[in-house]
Amino acid sequence: MSSKEKILEGLTKAYWAEIETIMNYIANSVNLDGVRAEEIKKSLTAEVADELNHAQTIAKRIKELGGTVPGSMNLKATQKALQPPKETTDVISVIKGVIIAEDEAIEGYNKLIRDCDGVDYVTQDLAITLLADEEAHKTLFNGYLKEYSE
Repeated sequence: MSSKEKILEGLTKAYWAEIETIMNYIANSVNLDGVRAEEIKKSLTAEVADELNHAQTIAKRIKELGGTVPGSMNLKATQKALQPPKETTDVISVIKGVIIAEDEAIEGYNKLIRDCDGVDYVTQDLAITLLADEEAHKTLFNGYLKEYSE
């Protein structure tokens, strides 16, 4: 596989992860119940806009590199930990799911950064920017987990 193909594969994987995260954040921001859930619901709703921006930015870069942004029939959902809980007041499982999803995004962007090194500095810069956003999201939800676990 060429470097360009590897980069496009990484971008496509990141694109799908962002799209799946959007779906799960929307579901959890609507489904959670209870007074303790309100702050998490607000945060998830705000995060949807960030994740959508990430997906759009990645899609644009895929196109710039000569790739094709995939449609919905190609989505292979993988975020088991971020699925809405059966108990709609289970705020902690949602927080933990967000942290796991952020860890996966961080891992993916770090891999993309390595794959781009010395080959594609524009995509590498994009991945570094997105990595910083995902790290900030993880820090926010780690803070929530500390508060809710007490």
